[in-house]
Amino acid sequence: MKKLTIVSLVLLISMLMTACGPKVEPFECTDEWGCVTIAPGDPVRIAYALVISGPNESLGVACVHGVEIAAGDKGELLGHPIEIVGEDSLCSAEGGQTAVTKLVSDPSLLGIIGPNCSSAGVPASKIAADANVVMISPSNTAPSLTAPDMHEKTYLRSCHNDNVQGKAMATFVYNELGLRTAATIHDGSPYADQLQQVFADSFVELGGTITAQEAVNTGDTDMRPILTTIAADSPELLYYPIFIAEGGFISVQAQEIAGLENTVLAVVDGCMSPDFIEAAGDASEGMYASGPDLSFENDLAVHFMEVHREQYGGDPTSVFYAHAYDGTNMLFAAIEKVATQDEDGTLHVGRKAMNDAVFATSNFEGITGVLTCNEYGDCADPKIAVNKITGGEYVPIWTY
Repeated sequence: MKKLTIVSLVLLISMLMTACGPKVEPFECTDEWGCVTIAPGDPVRIAYALVISGPNESLGVACVHGVEIAAGDKGELLGHPIEIVGEDSLCSAEGGQTAVTKLVSDPSLLGIIGPNCSSAGVPASKIAADANVVMISPSNTAPSLTAPDMHEKTYLRSCHNDNVQGKAMATFVYNELGLRTAATIHDGSPYADQLQQVFADSFVELGGTITAQEAVNTGDTDMRPILTTIAADSPELLYYPIFIAEGGFISVQAQEIAGLENTVLAVVDGCMSPDFIEAAGDASEGMYASGPDLSFENDLAVHFMEVHREQYGGDPTSVFYAHAYDGTNMLFAAIEKVATQDEDGTLHVGRKAMNDAVFATSNFEGITGVLTCNEYGDCADPKIAVNKITGGEYVPIWTY
């Protein structure tokens, strides 16, 4: 009887303590875009939509490695493992649309790194915005993507805006090379068309003359008709901000065209890969290429390269790897800033709160510099370098 009394007393005290103790209210999502709930032990899931096949795969593979190293450095996020899923966005509007449509159908996904190519970024940014999913591109540089009248609400980029790159290249050509006439070729993509136009406008403002602005199609292999048309005015420079395959054909075939014997050839970051040098062969020697300034002088950059060489057996295959690393860490920081956590470890992340936190990124120290996002998603610390292809290597010779 005494034993039962003691047991009853213990139960009564326990009941009283429970009744009188702090009451834990169940989480209620008040975020207007909804919340992602991550159960104890479940991973925080982010995605990439990058080009990982075809002639431009080196561009995307370098960025995938940037995402993976960022996740490896982080280890876990608020006690949860990090899981990365990915889709091939190719380098086309169709690829971007297909990849991001599939990714945003997953309600547990918190954000997307990508796409690489601006042609993929145009439809992808709208699909992500319609689904209220944050997207940070490491290499979409077309000015229109962050233009006030075209920007999508969840879209940002950690790379430069080609308003900077086009002006930089025009300045280099006019002031450093001393050239006064130039022609351009684009492939109809937002990236190529807008970049060559910024270059052309800036070159004319400096006092130069644009002799031709021509276009080829993605997939074209015979560039001789366009090159023959351009050669009629014997421009001092031929600037073609396109991608590896078409850029290689133009570089090789320009050597065959009368009137282009003395024309300087120049490409951009879309061609800054060992794959382009292989495609262009001997014609690449002495060419110029503009792109992000990769002369990073910080401990984070040193660490990244050490890890990359250990994990992947060499240096990155293209130039936007650091922008992918920085963009991924910006996303992690935003998640940590807005997530709420239950006593059992469950995480709740409001989608609009997270989107607002990414856009509020300020003085964020990354490999590429100090990043601060504006209201239209431009976050980069934009530094441009012009490289001269020498001995099969991209050798930086001028910075802007």
